Amino acid sequence: MRKISALVLLLALGTTGFSNPADPVQPTRPELLKEQSEPSEEVTIIVELDESPKAFASQIETRLPRLEVVATYTTIFQGVAIKGEAEELEKLARLDTVVNQYPVRTYTTNLTSSVEKEQSLTTDVVRSQTSFTGEGVKVGVIDTGVDYTHPDLTANFRGGFDVVDFDQDPMETMGQQGATMHGTHVSGIIAADGELKGVAPDAELYVYRALGPGGSGSSVQVIAAIEQAVEEGMDVINLSLGNTVNGPDWPTTKAVNKAVELGTTVVVAAGNSGPNSWTVGSPGTSKKAITVGAASLPDALPVLTLPGLDRKVGVQLLQGSVPWDFSKKYPLIDGGTGENGVPPASGKIVMMERGVVPFGVKARLAYEQGAVGVIIYNNEEGQFQGMIDGKQIPIPVAAVTKEEGEWLLEHGVEENQWLETITQQMDHGIAPFSSRGPVTTNWTVKPDILAPGVHIISTVPGGYQPLQGTSMAAPHVAGVAALIKEAHPDWTPAEIKHSLMTTADLLTRQEGQPYPPTAQGAGYIDTEAAIQPELWIEPGALNFGRITDNFFREKVMVTLHNKGDRSQTISVPKPESPNGVTWTMPQTVKLAPNEKVEVPIELSVSKAFVEAGVHQGYVTLKSDDQVYEIPYLFMMESADYEKVSGFELYQDWQTSEDLSYRFHLTEAADQVTVDLYRAGTMLHQGTLFELEDPKEGMIEGEVDRGFKEELGGTYIAVVTVTKDKQTSTNTFPVQFKNQE
Repeated sequence: MRKISALVLLLALGTTGFSNPADPVQPTRPELLKEQSEPSEEVTIIVELDESPKAFASQIETRLPRLEVVATYTTIFQGVAIKGEAEELEKLARLDTVVNQYPVRTYTTNLTSSVEKEQSLTTDVVRSQTSFTGEGVKVGVIDTGVDYTHPDLTANFRGGFDVVDFDQDPMETMGQQGATMHGTHVSGIIAADGELKGVAPDAELYVYRALGPGGSGSSVQVIAAIEQAVEEGMDVINLSLGNTVNGPDWPTTKAVNKAVELGTTVVVAAGNSGPNSWTVGSPGTSKKAITVGAASLPDALPVLTLPGLDRKVGVQLLQGSVPWDFSKKYPLIDGGTGENGVPPASGKIVMMERGVVPFGVKARLAYEQGAVGVIIYNNEEGQFQGMIDGKQIPIPVAAVTKEEGEWLLEHGVEENQWLETITQQMDHGIAPFSSRGPVTTNWTVKPDILAPGVHIISTVPGGYQPLQGTSMAAPHVAGVAALIKEAHPDWTPAEIKHSLMTTADLLTRQEGQPYPPTAQGAGYIDTEAAIQPELWIEPGALNFGRITDNFFREKVMVTLHNKGDRSQTISVPKPESPNGVTWTMPQTVKLAPNEKVEVPIELSVSKAFVEAGVHQGYVTLKSDDQVYEIPYLFMMESADYEKVSGFELYQDWQTSEDLSYRFHLTEAADQVTVDLYRAGTMLHQGTLFELEDPKEGMIEGEVDRGFKEELGGTYIAVVTVTKDKQTSTNTFPVQFKNQE
């Protein structure tokens, strides 16, 4: 395989639930990879330029004739893809016009696990009773590729491009380590037209392979795929991928915004790092995109429990696993990491720690020792995902968090308690893995909307399989966007988003209270209402930002557009508010058919009476026979968000003397200091750099390493942020492979 940044040390750091299913360690915070090429190996890289790609290509032809420019990018960003031998590509360092390659953040599929169930698409529920099928609408899927030979996809597949191998064949990675199925599954949800029907079964399907073996890819691959899709005239683009950066100014987020400005509706998965707040990652942080969280439909799920204990652990199967359908109890044993083998496990379930040994090898070792099942627990905080070859491993393999795994070890293994599997009913609610907002820096509500994302059966190479994740929720919305585009060809991306958000239905908890905006945005998608709305409300959410003043007052102008064929009377009652928060609402307005009017909604806050942190809820609009809810959010002073995310440290291919860094800083600080420690011993290796008075947003630069010895092995980067004499610290793993 040609690596898109083969001359670059990729240090993809952060906190995420989207990990590369092929990685042996499967980190929640992606490991650092060094993609080192042989000097004579032919590779392809993409570079960003500060001049015309055409002029740069002319320079290459004249000065470096052994290199070949295989693609140019001028719409989303200025850049070129260049193919040649690695040692020849090194000469690009002499050209001052090369700005960047984005050789950093790893993007992976927003997938959690697979679960067997009867073959019935939830797209039937989403498609509902509409007569529209997406005919004539071009939908681009930026993903792992597609099995376009699948009988349910061949009729609608029209083409695409592969920005991993740089050819016209966006086929899934097949028949090798790191085989993928994600893009085929996503494509089926949108436009399957065979035994299973997608949301828009007559849409024209174009697929852009930006994620390679194992389902991971770089920022520049994603950006290049977005550009290709926009250039080829996609009406809708689906991005069921993401990274960990909860900020609005990462390169992929900017690329998505640009695509929308150029007239393409872009739908993005929110991510699978829930249920904690501040976990929506780029490009789902885009203001202009439609960011989708995952809802669960009523269903029965297996959960794990131990005798005499109240705690229940949900079963999250690895992708490709057979079902977890045990009807009796089984003893647990500790299998460690698997690096020293697995003890005899006949008739037992083996607990194994994530790390060192790949998931598939762990499972095979346990199976060969007679195990009936495997539970892999995380080696750090948070959830994780992974993949095995179910044809090779005929026993179920599940993933649990570190905390859940340690609980099972303590009470199951050490106390010799047998594990029991019971069935638990799931209501129509929000999937626990679905990432939550808000977005740091601009303090906006995300996600925008919800769609089904749990136990979704769709196409995969060679057949059908159920998967779950916000990856499955986003294509439901992309399919509905195609239906809307067919029904209203002149609607803009903003108007399609208005319609989806205005007509969404709030999901409520069992006690009747709605889930907060940062969990569901405007609510659960309503296809028929979105296609034929009675009313549009713009903006879809009221974002008042961060409040630091003692007395705050801001007025937002809200546009009401009567899209129905009869007059409507709209009233806006005041929301219930705590002391110190006052709302000023507009008078009742009457709208004739197709009439549009702006009304003011004003928020006043007295800082002395309002607690610090995120404040959110819904403003209700009532028409003659409809109720509409607009999410609102403001933040008093500060909250429990990470001050730094997406920290990356990599060796610039243009020079072996420097390290380059990039990270997102949530808010302006007095000082940022980065120290490097040797993992394990935590011996201090030196201070990498200090920044004085950095502003919020994306921070990047270069630093002389200052190390006499070659860096090799695993390190911990400690990032300390100081503001108003208060400090916060974030740690990020860093791995350098020893030079040969």
